Amino acid sequence: MVIRNLFKEINLPDGNEEIFESLCKAKNVHIERIVSKGQTTPPYKWYDPQNYEWVVLLQGKASLELEGGKLIHLKKGDHLLIPAGQKHRVSYTSTEPYCIWLAVHFN
Repeated sequence: MVIRNLFKEINLPDGNEEIFESLCKAKNVHIERIVSKGQTTPPYKWYDPQNYEWVVLLQGKASLELEGGKLIHLKKGDHLLIPAGQKHRVSYTSTEPYCIWLAVHFN
C-alpha cells in the first residue's frame, strides 16, 4: 500500500493536451486525476461518455459546455454528475492556478 497526495507529483501539461492519470480501476469504476493548464477541448470535438462521470474541481476554475450550448462554470470544490451519453467539452481552464480534477467514471 502506497500513500499518495492528489496535490503532489504533478507534471504540468504543455501544448493542447490535458494530463490524465489513472488512480484506480476496477470492473465498474475508473478514478482518474486530470491536470489542465489552459487546455480546452477543440471546438469540433465532443466527449461522448458511455458511462456516468462524476467530476470535482479540486483547484482552479473551469467551464464545461454541454451539447446545445449550455455553459457550466466551476470553481474550486464544485462537483457535478455528467450522465452517460451527455456530450460535453471543456471550454476553459485556468492557468493560475492550474486545474486539478478528480473524475470518477462508473456505470
